[in-house]
Amino acid sequence: MKYFVRTFFKTLRIVLGPVMLLKEALTRPKGMVRSPAGQASVDQSCRALALYQYKTCPFCIKVRQEMRRLSLNIPKIDAQPEGPDRAALTVQGGHTKVPCLKITDEAGNSRWLYDSDKIIAYLRSEFAHVA
Repeated sequence: MKYFVRTFFKTLRIVLGPVMLLKEALTRPKGMVRSPAGQASVDQSCRALALYQYKTCPFCIKVRQEMRRLSLNIPKIDAQPEGPDRAALTVQGGHTKVPCLKITDEAGNSRWLYDSDKIIAYLRSEFAHVA
């Protein structure tokens, strides 16, 4: 029974994944327009961030759309395949759950923010006002 459930959901991901990615591409929002100095400041701040995500996760798509809306160049790390990125998410972040925003401060300490709504609220509070 477990095999059939896993197979069903794997098939569902294979079928719906490309559709979700196509929808994301077709509904791509326009980014904020900032002054060159303002965008450079935002880009500098984004170097301290990293988004752990799965390509076809609907909550990750929601966060990526907001990143485009705010014109944020945050590195995206695919944590779906087994490997060092997924291990870092699990060991350092505490959960194998996406989306997850890794926020590193100037001292090198990291904070891991889970939940798409919380991530979007954080991004808006930090970057929506920068012109």
